[in-house]
Amino acid sequence: MNVTLPEKEGIKKGQIILYVSIILICIICVIVAFYVQFYARIDLGSFIGLGSESAYGNKTEDEVLTLQSEFSSLFINGTNNDNGENNNKKQEQDKDLVYTSYQRKESKLNSYNLEVNIPHINVDNEITNEYNKEIEDIFLTLANNVLQTENSNIIYTVDYVSNVQDGILSLMIRASLKEGSNAQKVIIQTYNYDLRNNKEITLQEVLKIEKLNEQDIQNRINSKVQEEEEKAKDLQSLGYNIYSRDTSSDIYKLENSTEFYLSANALYIIYAYGNEANTSEMDLVIL
Repeated sequence: MNVTLPEKEGIKKGQIILYVSIILICIICVIVAFYVQFYARIDLGSFIGLGSESAYGNKTEDEVLTLQSEFSSLFINGTNNDNGENNNKKQEQDKDLVYTSYQRKESKLNSYNLEVNIPHINVDNEITNEYNKEIEDIFLTLANNVLQTENSNIIYTVDYVSNVQDGILSLMIRASLKEGSNAQKVIIQTYNYDLRNNKEITLQEVLKIEKLNEQDIQNRINSKVQEEEEKAKDLQSLGYNIYSRDTSSDIYKLENSTEFYLSANALYIIYAYGNEANTSEMDLVIL
């Protein structure tokens, strides 16, 4: 007896294309997830073709002036936007990502008035350990020196603010020192750390992450410094003793601009001349 077996049903071409497409999409998703996790910050909206407006670089003149006038209110002696995502980076789990390690308010008649809040970066890493040592060497050492002075009429204050934005921990410390009849000296130091890649991050790297054009930012810096220098010259012509800027100095080049602070809605590039001289003058370029 002849028995006829049913023919094997072949896989349709359309099904093959569907299966291959699904596999390719899965592979692409795995690659993107791995890249975002370990190497880069990708704006997923832009990645899939949906544009998103950057919070940085497109502010009006009035917005910049408002942010500049509110600059001092930034210093809250605490951390903004620490939502717990980086708890695994902490050295001390029961403390904030940046916390006040030394706080003292004391005065002695005719000798000093001191009010300091000195921060500590609570991240277990060789780089942040170096940051913390530098912070102590600069700000805590000066506080201890002030406490040992007699009849110098010193006013010394330290405050700070930190923020976590796009995986970047940004810390800004401000110190003000007034000794007798000397000019007030304002120091601003910033520390910027890439929490995702465990490394120090530069201003130019931040500009790339936030999709800001380097030449445009350089032009803004040059324009701001030139504008402030012209104001200084006008005041000098009236007899005022005003700090004079060297507008041709290399300190204004992006690659040499080391003091910057990234908040949730603004990027501050800071030229604090009190870091090197006895002055409270500074220039803020706000993006």
